[in-house]
Amino acid sequence: MLRRWDLSMSDYEIDEATADAILGHMNGDHSDDNLLIARAFGARDAVRAHMTDVTVDEGVWLAETPMEEITVRVPWSTRLTARADARREVVELYTRACRELGVTPREEH
Repeated sequence: MLRRWDLSMSDYEIDEATADAILGHMNGDHSDDNLLIARAFGARDAVRAHMTDVTVDEGVWLAETPMEEITVRVPWSTRLTARADARREVVELYTRACRELGVTPREEH
């Protein structure tokens, strides 16, 4: 399954294997980052969050709050044109989330 969007700016597509790799990495290695991002960009009272989708235009997280589940969609600063762009954009979101929440970001990513 290919995820296709308006590709007027780029011919890049995120295929299922790439999306699965990004989601597996984020959910396996960066669960704390997922929670910070979800809290900063739409679910302040989230107690858990995991990344559910990645497109050329946004990252999508499902945040669990004490009362409900909230889908948090956060646009990238620029459209992804290569797989490596996703890492850069997630690191940027993490950094912005830390700033928004008053958390000191860690050095390594």
